[in-house]
Parts: sequence; structure tokens; C-alpha cells
Amino acid sequence: MRRRYHLLLALRFVPTGLFITVFVLLLRDRGFSLAEIGVGTAAQGVTMLFLELPSGGLADALGRKPVLVLAGVFSLIATSVLLVADTLVLLAVVSTLQGIFRALDSGPLQSWFIDASLAFDPGAEIERDLARSDVVICASIGVGALLGGLIVRADGLLGVAPLVAPLVAGMAVQAAGLIAVLVLMDEVRPGGGWVAARRSVAAVPTVVTEAVRLIRASTLLTALVVGELLWGFGMLAFETLMPPRLAEVSGGVDEAASLLGPALTAAWVLSALGAAVAPWLVRRFGPGWAGFGLRLAHGGTVVGMGLATGPAGLIVAYLGTYWVHGATAPVHYGMVHRAVESSHRATVVSANSLTSQIGGAASGILLGALADATSITTAMLVAAGVLAAAAPLYLVGRTPADASYEEAIPLKL
Repeated sequence: MRRRYHLLLALRFVPTGLFITVFVLLLRDRGFSLAEIGVGTAAQGVTMLFLELPSGGLADALGRKPVLVLAGVFSLIATSVLLVADTLVLLAVVSTLQGIFRALDSGPLQSWFIDASLAFDPGAEIERDLARSDVVICASIGVGALLGGLIVRADGLLGVAPLVAPLVAGMAVQAAGLIAVLVLMDEVRPGGGWVAARRSVAAVPTVVTEAVRLIRASTLLTALVVGELLWGFGMLAFETLMPPRLAEVSGGVDEAASLLGPALTAAWVLSALGAAVAPWLVRRFGPGWAGFGLRLAHGGTVVGMGLATGPAGLIVAYLGTYWVHGATAPVHYGMVHRAVESSHRATVVSANSLTSQIGGAASGILLGALADATSITTAMLVAAGVLAAAAPLYLVGRTPADASYEEAIPLKL
């Protein structure tokens, strides 16, 4: 079961590595401005905002396998449209389809594995398996990114333009992943069917209202969710602005794409190492101060990306950004989990995730327009300021009740 799960994860995330190597560079090569890219890709965050919770209910009601198959179909359609997307409308269509895919894909595979593992062995050490799966995900994205860079360098390898070739390769892996889901996933379907699915969707407004109520009732949770909003806003600097920034300081789009593949591979390795260091940081400084320091460091590394004058300096700052990014996530989510009771955990975690999507959608529009109106460096410096502004929020709401969980409960990651 574990081998099946890891294979399905690899087939899911290798295409991600292939795509991120060329996505922004391809759109820039087709004449899109950064503002247009931001507006077009914002549709993904908006789509996920509305579908994240209903899709979870759909998976619980109909079964994980049907939802993952549907997600795979939407993924292939989105990539097919991306191959020819040369207008803002088509880019928005791609982004919307990707949003549907990501909403459907979020959770069912992991839930299937955990359910199957616990059914086989109720005492299974799930935490270790989840840690292994994170390694598989990081490795898969890194391998995909490395392959994407190599494919771009091998001009004409697949009979298409260099920046399109990784997308074609990614579609082949996506198709293999869809077939693997059909073949490898064994599942006893729930009995609720479409009636239960409709009930789940109808309950979404109530679930969202409950999440807002819970977050507003806790000063600490409110601060953490606002921090997630700023985090989602600032991530545009190293997810979207990095490729065109690299093209600025290197030899152009093709050269940037070939450099970005190895850089992304190294970045994901460092992200995993950062996550491994997070428990030590929490034990040494406490979650609040660890989060405070990491957020400041995150802003500092993005400043380095914005001010770098050559590809070497930019890539070094980029690698530092991903190390901090990897270390910050366990600290942040550990605080969220400690601050909420088990009965409301899924609701609050989903709300936290949705907040990140809102921040990402807003930054795509605002920072993209700012980069076009001024420079990519200016947009990166603004993003760095937003990331660093989240630092004090990790020290907010530290009443005796809030602080007690930090001191009395060892963090288990």
C-alpha cells in the first residue's frame, strides 16, 4: 500500500516540477505582461476558494478514487489548453481548470492511504508515513524541475518549441498518473452517493461560518490566519516573479529556463531540510519566537532576490528563501494545530489554507501590476516587506492560556 501511495504521489508531482520550470517564462515569451499573468492566474485561487470545502465533502460521499479520476481529467484538459493559451481569456480558463483540479486533488489520495493503513493496522505510525510522503513530494517536484531544465536545453527534443516541451512531457506523466489511479487504488465506496454529496455541499456555508466564529474567538488563531494571508501574498516573489527576474539577470528566457530547473531541484531539497530543522527551532526558541525569526528571515532572503545583480546571487538568495519557507511551514501549522480542539481542527485548517489562496490571488493582481509599472525588483521588495510584516503576529495573543501549550506540550512533527 505504501509503495502504491508513493508511486501515485510521484506521478502527481513530477508534472508540477516540469511545469513550474517554464510556466511564467512561456507566458512572457508569448507576450503576456506580469500584470496579465497575475490577473489570469488569480482565477485559480478564486476557484479553489469556492470549491475547497465542497470537494472534500464530495470525496467523503462518493469515494476518493472517483474524485481523483475527475481531478486527473481536469488536469489534462488544463494543460491541453495551456499549450495554445495566447490570450488573457484562455489563460483565465487554464487557471480556472487548474483551480478545479487542485480543489478536487486536495486530500483524497492522502485520506485513501491513511484509511487503508489504519484498516490494515489500527496502530500504524501514520506520522512517519506522512513524513516519508513529504520526502517523495519534494523529490518528485525536484526531479520534474531538473528534467524540465534538461528538456529545455535539448532544443527540439520532442518536436516542439523548447519552452513547450516540458508541458508535453508533463502531459504524458499526467496520463500515466490517471491510469495508475484507475489500476492501483482499491477502495470500498461509501454508501452515501450523490445525496450525501449534495448535503455536504449545502452545509458549506455553515462550515465556513463556524470556522470564522472559531478564529475570531481566539486572538492567537486570528493572528495566525492573518499571518497566512500575508504569507500567501508574499509567496508570489519566489513562485512567479523569480523566473522573469532570472531572465533579467541572465542571458534571456531560454537561459533562465535551463538554470531554473537545477535551481528548483536544489530549492526543494533545501525546503525539506528546512522542515527537518523546524522541530529543533521550536524546542530551542519556542514556536512563537521561531515563527517570528523565520518570517523576518523570509523577508530578508526575498530582499536578496530583489537586489541581486547576477544569476549566481539571485539563485543563492532563492535557495535561502526556500530553506526558510520549508522551516516556517511546520512551525506555523504546528501552532495552528495546538491552538484548536480536535473537533474543529479540519474546519480551521481549511480556513487557514483558503486564506493563503486569497492572499495569492490578490498579490498576483497587485504585485504583477506593480512589477509592470515599476520593476520586478520593486515588486519583490514589497513582497519581502509583506512577508516580514507577519513576524510580530506570531507573538500576538500570548496570554498565559495561549503560552501554556507552547511550554507544556512538546511539539510532535
